[in-house]
Amino acid sequence: QVQLVESGGGWVQPGGSLRLSCEASGSIFSINSMGWYRQAPGKQRELVAAITSDGSTNYADSVKGRFTISISRDNAKNTVSLQMNYLKPEDTSVYYCNTRSIYFDAWGQGTLVTVSS
Repeated sequence: QVQLVESGGGWVQPGGSLRLSCEASGSIFSINSMGWYRQAPGKQRELVAAITSDGSTNYADSVKGRFTISISRDNAKNTVSLQMNYLKPEDTSVYYCNTRSIYFDAWGQGTLVTVSS
């Protein structure tokens, strides 16, 4: 199994920046991908960005050019970060960290991002 601990999030004005981080510990050797999803009230959860073990990335069209996903690794943990720039009110949502392997599909507890003036 794997444990996920999210950090970051909060309130920011339109045009501002935030950085989300998610630390994965436990059975990290088997991780195939890590990513961020978001879910706004009344909407389905959607992929924001993901990165695979070989470094390939995938972004939602709505965040391309504004968000950057990255990953760092050490023996004890993998950390996936999402740098969010030029934030818009429509980016307001609860953001969830996700990690997958052939053994698990794990989710973080979610962190709220609010973009408003």
